[in-house]
Parts: sequence; C-alpha cells; structure tokens
Amino acid sequence: MKEFFRLLKREFRLFIGNSTLRTVFFLAPVFYATLLGFVYESGKVENTPVLVIDRDNTPLSNQLTEMLEDNKSIKVIRYLQEPLSMQDEVIKYEAAAVVIIPSKFEGSILQKKYPELNVYVNTGNVLTANFASKALQLTIGTFSAGVSIKALQKAGMPATKAATQYEPFKANYITLFNTTGNYLIFMWPAMLAVVLQQVILLAMAVSFASEFQGGTFIKEYSKMRRWAFPTMLIKVIPIWVFSILIVGMYYFMHMIFKVPMPQGILNFILITSFFVGSVSFLGVLVSVLIPDSLKATQILMVIASPAFIISGFTWPLNAMPAFVQFIANIIPLTPFLQAFKILLIQKGSVELTYPYLQHLGVLLIVYIILGWIALKIKLWLIFRFIKPENIEQDSISENEDL
Repeated sequence: MKEFFRLLKREFRLFIGNSTLRTVFFLAPVFYATLLGFVYESGKVENTPVLVIDRDNTPLSNQLTEMLEDNKSIKVIRYLQEPLSMQDEVIKYEAAAVVIIPSKFEGSILQKKYPELNVYVNTGNVLTANFASKALQLTIGTFSAGVSIKALQKAGMPATKAATQYEPFKANYITLFNTTGNYLIFMWPAMLAVVLQQVILLAMAVSFASEFQGGTFIKEYSKMRRWAFPTMLIKVIPIWVFSILIVGMYYFMHMIFKVPMPQGILNFILITSFFVGSVSFLGVLVSVLIPDSLKATQILMVIASPAFIISGFTWPLNAMPAFVQFIANIIPLTPFLQAFKILLIQKGSVELTYPYLQHLGVLLIVYIILGWIALKIKLWLIFRFIKPENIEQDSISENEDL
C-alpha cells in the first residue's frame, strides 16, 4: 500500500505538471461548454430567410405575404418580379424556402378554380429546412382555412357552421418532452458528454504509453510488477478525481445557460460514474496495447470522433447497419447518451435507464478485464529477465552520479 500511494502521488504530480494535459483536461471542457452554450443559446432558429415571389400582387396575395411576415420563425424577402435565377437568389440570401404565388391567384380562388401555390424547400441544411417548412405549413394552412370559411360565409352560411364544413373533425397535435423545440436543451448537454469522453481518452492515451516510451515504467513500477489492477487504479484515480471537477463545472454552466438538470440526480451520478469508469479503462486498454503515446492518442481519437454520430442520439441506431450498431454499442458514449436523454429531455422514470446502466456496467467490467490481461502480459514481458535487485542497484547508481 505504501508503494501504491507513492505512485498515486507521483501520478497526480505528473498530471498537474503536464501543461498539455492541464490544458486539455481543464480548459477544453470550459471552452467548449461556453462556446457551444452561446451557439445554441437562442434554442430555436428564428428569422430564417424565405423568398416570396408574388406573381399576382393582389389584396389576397398581399394578405398571405403579410401573414408570412408575422411568423417570427421566418424572415420574408419579397419579389414582385421573377428573379433571373431563383437558385442564385436562394444561395445569395441563404434562404430556407421559396414560396411562389401564381398569377391570377386571387381570381382563381374567387372562381373556385383552386390555384396551386408552390413551395420549394432548400434541404441543403436539413435543420433550417425543417423549421421553415413547419412555419410555412402552419401559416399557409391557416390562410387556406380562412379563405375557405370566408367563401362559405359569403354564400350565406353562418360562421360556426362554415368552420365545421371546412373542418369536419379537429386534430390536436400535442408535443411531448422538449415542448418548445429548444435546441439548447437537446444538443448542448449531449455535446458536453462528448467533450468529457474526448478529454478522458486523451489523458488516458498517454498514461501507460508515455511511461513505456520514456523508459520510466521499469524503474518506477518494479515493486508493482505482480499487481496489475492496482497499477491500473494508479493511472485512473487522478482522472476520476478531476472528472468530478469537470462535472461540477458542467453543473455550474447549466445554471448559467438555464438548462434544466436531469431527473433523478442520484441515478444520474451513478450513470456518470459508470460512464467515466468505462471510458477511462478503455483508455487504459489502448494505452497498454500501444506503447507509443502519439499512436495511442490517434487510435483513441479515431474511436471517439464518430462516437456522437453513431450513438443513436440524433439518428436512430436501428436504422444503421449491424456492424455500425456493434461499434456504437462498444463505445461508452452510446448507452450514456440514451440514459441521459431519458433523464434530461424526456424526464422519464429512473427504471427506464436501468438497461443502459447495465450496458455501461458490462462495458466497465469488460474493459477492466481486458486492460488487466493486457497489462499482466505487458508486465511479464517487461520484467521477465530483470531482477528487482538490479533495478534497485541502477537507481542507487543514478543517485550517486547525481
């Protein structure tokens, strides 16, 4: 135990003394949390440019244009004459959609000829396209209903009856969970989890690899040659301690940006602990297998970079090929984000997160066992021809030289 605590203190000193690790582990989460918080601060996309080409220019087409202008989600750019190139105008203004009001629009409506109003949606950016499409459907639908009801009223039908004739039944659309469609609540906390995984893997990439590469492992860990698991703990405990500081900082950032905290805070802490543990032991495994710190970092970044995309958080996991699902399920971020979504966005029961907690638990155990086996073999390979007294004699000689 004395040797364990000596090496643990040394590990803390090495971590704090490494300017790169300090920057990555402490400044990066603060920087990204602040930057992404301001990126998604508004929560919703507003004033999205929409081109309205009014070929009719009549009171009725003007009324439709005014109703579109009243919708805060879009910003109307009106054309009374057809532009030379509609596509160029869309690119120029970064418009999410184009609404073309046909000529003889008002006359056709009055004559009940049912004119066609074309809406071209720019799906170059799917997010803004969805927001604009939703706003246009709501406004144009309301306008269409109003025109139909007025036509029936002019025919002598009472207003209440005209409404039922136009709308024989009423459908109520009620949003669940993130009812305001706030993108800050949806995206920002998930990105913080991505950053946390990245910095842990970056820190763990150099944990063993740098010791092997620098030749200090034999000297410092000779007395721990038979204790693979305690040696792993020496490397991960500082990461766990500093991860608590990062999570605490995230809590403070939640208050700054007024993002609600997850439901069932104790269960969230447990899930986060399993997540941090499984990520750190994944880092240990790669760092032991790859004795070069640069290569270990590169491999872990290859694993971590697509983690969010294939996690199933924004795109359904069951819509991905089987081999992608397999890769996603061995990365700790996947079950963590699924549980996180239940606790933060959906405000579901704690029991619903148990399968994901179990998933993280399995990953934690698997990476501990694989890391232990890899380190056990590594220790045997390193110390098989080296006697402890030789290592001690080398240390004495170095001190005498100094």
